[in-house]
Amino acid sequence: MFNSFGNIFRLTSFGESHGRGVGGVIDGCPPGVSIDMDFVRRELGRRRPGQSVLTTPRREADEVEFLSGIYEGKTTGTPIGFVIRNENQHSSDYDDLKDIYRPSHADYTYQQKYGIRDPRGGGRSSARETVSRCVAGAIAKIVLSGHNISIRAYTSQVGHIRLKGSYKDYDLSLTETNPVRCPHPPTASEMETLIRDVKAQGDTVGGVISCVAAGVPAGLGEPVFGKLHAALAHAMLTINAAKGFEYGDGFDAALYRGSEHNDPFFNDNGTIRTRTNHSGGIQGGISNGEDIYFSVAFKAVATLLTGQETVTAAGHDTILTARGRHDPCVLPRAVPIVESMAAMTLLDYLLIQKTK
Repeated sequence: MFNSFGNIFRLTSFGESHGRGVGGVIDGCPPGVSIDMDFVRRELGRRRPGQSVLTTPRREADEVEFLSGIYEGKTTGTPIGFVIRNENQHSSDYDDLKDIYRPSHADYTYQQKYGIRDPRGGGRSSARETVSRCVAGAIAKIVLSGHNISIRAYTSQVGHIRLKGSYKDYDLSLTETNPVRCPHPPTASEMETLIRDVKAQGDTVGGVISCVAAGVPAGLGEPVFGKLHAALAHAMLTINAAKGFEYGDGFDAALYRGSEHNDPFFNDNGTIRTRTNHSGGIQGGISNGEDIYFSVAFKAVATLLTGQETVTAAGHDTILTARGRHDPCVLPRAVPIVESMAAMTLLDYLLIQKTK
């Protein structure tokens, strides 16, 4: 039951990193939506491994095959089934890990929960699973575009290097012009250098992805346990390596007095708006019509190409030096995943609102 995400617009995913493929079933997509297959392919290409020297060299075409729910290029309203075949597994890279618990991975916890685990690339706990989210996210984006809702995420921090100011200070159309996916080219160059240096040391580095959803109408969100920001937080924290979520001013809100942090309302030619947006477009758990913006912190990848202390399944001390193909930093490939999870969440809550 916990392999599904969403209420009305709902994705159920399946598959492992080194199985025959990964895929999913999408329920609740409205009928009659024209699906731009080129757009879907581009979205998958943004997450695809091997797209630059900053990512894992694993090569996957990531071609999606739709099995149902689309006829003559349009959704039928029935479940949309799809699969993406795995084509470039190096399962032998994990032969030495069958009886070893990798530090900060899901090996030990999966073994404790199920009594069995797939050691090849982490199996179900691998970020390979997120390709299904990007398929569903692409379809959600297409539906949302018909409601003039757009979603853009970008890398705002890698290690100690971070963008200053807010998203309004940058041209987000520049995000895809560099492999780091940072909308400020000079900072992107610094981030790229840091990732390269860390990779050369056999180490990894984390960072932050920020995201902006524009055009979201007022009224989305369900009090009290279905608050929109809580739903977005849940969506983001299901992504591999995500460690923190904040929206609006986030933790910085603790630094302000109420007189400084409140967002005053005003009448903008018949539309009620706020002069500031410290709230991040959500008040009382419900969207207020302003831009929704949030950030997600990602830890450094747990797989290092240098020795780490650990234990075997029998409890014996050992030193693990990982082999295989791994990302030195998840940020560049996680940008489209953040967008996808945001798109699915917002479409789900838009459909919930339409049922009222």
